[in-house]
Amino acid sequence: MKNLVLLFALAAAAGFTPHAIAQGSASVTPVADVTFTLKTAIHEGRMVFVGDAGAIKGEINPDLKVEEGAVVAITLVNGDGAMHDIAVPEFGAQSDQLIGDGAATTIVFRATKGGQFEYWCTIPGHKAAGMSGMLIVGDVEETESTALNVGKDPAEVGEPVGDRAPQHVTFDLLTTEVEGKLSDGSTYRYWTFNNTVPGPMLRVRQGDDVTINLKNDESSVNIHSVDFHAVTGPGGGAAVTQVAPGETKSFSFKALQPGLYVYHCATPMIAHHISNGMYGMILVEPEGGLSEVDREYYVMQGELYTVQKHGSRGLQEFSLEKLLAEQPEHIMFNGSMTALTKDHVMKANVGETVRMYFGVGGPNLVSSLHLIGEIFDKVYDQASLTSPPLTDVQTTLVPSGGATMVEFKVDYPGRYILVDHSLSRAEKGLTGFLDVEGEADPAIFHSEEGIDPNSGH
Repeated sequence: MKNLVLLFALAAAAGFTPHAIAQGSASVTPVADVTFTLKTAIHEGRMVFVGDAGAIKGEINPDLKVEEGAVVAITLVNGDGAMHDIAVPEFGAQSDQLIGDGAATTIVFRATKGGQFEYWCTIPGHKAAGMSGMLIVGDVEETESTALNVGKDPAEVGEPVGDRAPQHVTFDLLTTEVEGKLSDGSTYRYWTFNNTVPGPMLRVRQGDDVTINLKNDESSVNIHSVDFHAVTGPGGGAAVTQVAPGETKSFSFKALQPGLYVYHCATPMIAHHISNGMYGMILVEPEGGLSEVDREYYVMQGELYTVQKHGSRGLQEFSLEKLLAEQPEHIMFNGSMTALTKDHVMKANVGETVRMYFGVGGPNLVSSLHLIGEIFDKVYDQASLTSPPLTDVQTTLVPSGGATMVEFKVDYPGRYILVDHSLSRAEKGLTGFLDVEGEADPAIFHSEEGIDPNSGH
């Protein structure tokens, strides 16, 4: 075994294809310029890598720092008994799969170029569950990214209408074409309303006279427009708002019917404009307004169709072929992979009631909205605010170009994960977090000591 390990290490040092070296234990270390040992574990409900030796010992998903040109050995030890592996795709390094507590494997490769590169477990679902970290090669300068963070803050819901009379309301929308953050390490050329995806949530009262001023930024290349599903009129406004770069067009409408409505760009090809980020919602509150709640959040689901596969780094390019085939590489809440998991995590306290305004920009997929660990107390199906709400709902369907309003009281602290229950989509970025703080009530939920959480009992 020692000779085999040495052979693999020397082959890697000579520039041959990286190898995975299976071991019975973690005690055998390949010959390399730098070595790391990671152990798999469950930490705060997530699957993670934990540093198991040296300077990274005890660190969760540690940064692994090496010099450019170094031969790197990463040993992975199975610490939880489940199936795992480790890969650094940028350098072609892929380990064997580990099954059983204490099993180990080692990958050996040469870090042939400088930069930051992701390592992760390739078992389906494990990366999304938390098993990923960064390999940092060389002296990587901390440079501020020029990409815009387009991911919409879900707490930006506008001011409630309350019990006021109808009035005239004006909104200014700006269409832009900007390079925005898609994930840590990747960007996309988004088209937006007001530089966020989704665009701003607009809030009016039934009976209001509403004026929309749509300006297309001077830096844009394309014509844009806006179609409001809340509008009774030609194209929902799109017929009179085909706006060239640098121009402004306006229209007015009366908000005839209450509800939560999608708006989007309707310039051909419409699906391309929507997919690139040009969607949002307008809430038409009924007379007297909505009931008071403790928290309100604004979330929309969308799709991106790129030439590069999900997980690729750098600027991602639009793929017309994948759009027409309805095969998105990325599916996300609020514009990016990290919008609701890192950049803007939703929060609540035990005992509070949360209202979520949820819509699907699309342009193609239907959503099966679900909050893991919670039950929706009320669902205003199809965003009808005048129909009696459904009660005690686990998962609700929302069509592309449609919306819903859900309300629920949070009774127990912890992290709750927002998903589309077509759960393969979580692997393409479709997750969000609701973090609940407060006192735990064991009458609602508790775990018994001595029970294996992986046993199913």
